[in-house]
Amino acid sequence: MTKTSSVLLFKQKEIRRLWHDDEWYFSVIDVVEILTESPIPKRYWSDLKRKLSEEGSETYEKIVRLKMSAPDGKQRLTDCANSKGLLRIIQSIPSPKAELFKMWLAQVGQELLEEIENPELAQAHMKKLYEQKGCPPDWIDKRLRGIVIRQNLTDEWREHGLSNQKDYAILTAEISKATFGMTPSEYKEFKNLPK
Repeated sequence: MTKTSSVLLFKQKEIRRLWHDDEWYFSVIDVVEILTESPIPKRYWSDLKRKLSEEGSETYEKIVRLKMSAPDGKQRLTDCANSKGLLRIIQSIPSPKAELFKMWLAQVGQELLEEIENPELAQAHMKKLYEQKGCPPDWIDKRLRGIVIRQNLTDEWREHGLSNQKDYAILTAEISKATFGMTPSEYKEFKNLPK
C-alpha cells in the first residue's frame, strides 16, 4: 500500500493531506477555515503568514506548495505543512476551536518534561497508551520487554562499530528471518500493514 493523498474529516469538514518527503503534509487553508470559521480563510492565512514572517518564525519557511484537488476537481498548488509545522500554526490562531489543540500540546509538553525528570514515567505512559488501544496485558508486557531487549542489542551493535541505520535494518531483518521465517517487510506485507 502506498500513501499518496487522502482527506481527513474534522467535525464534518475536510482536511486534505498528501504524502510528501516521507511524511504527511496538510492543507493549511483547510485547517485555518475549520479553526477560525473565517468567511475568507485564504485572506486569514495570508495575514497569519505575514505575521509569522515578521516574527521570524521558521514555520513560515517550512511551508511547501503542493498540488491538491480543489473543490472544482482540478489540481491546484496549496500551502501545506507537516504535522510539526501545522501544530505551530495552530498555536498562532486565536480561536476557541484552536484552544483544544493548544491545551493538548501543553499537556504533551508537560508529560515530556516529567518523563525527562523521571524516565520511569515514560514506560508507564507507554503502557497506558497500549491499554487505551485495547492491547492485552500480556502483549503489553512482552512489547515493553522487547523494546528494552532491542535497545540493549542496538547498544551492543553500536559498541562493535555499527553506526549506519541501514546496517541496523539489515541485521534486524536477518534476526527476524531466522527467528520467524520472515523479514519485517515480508511480515508487513503478509499482514497487509502499511509500510
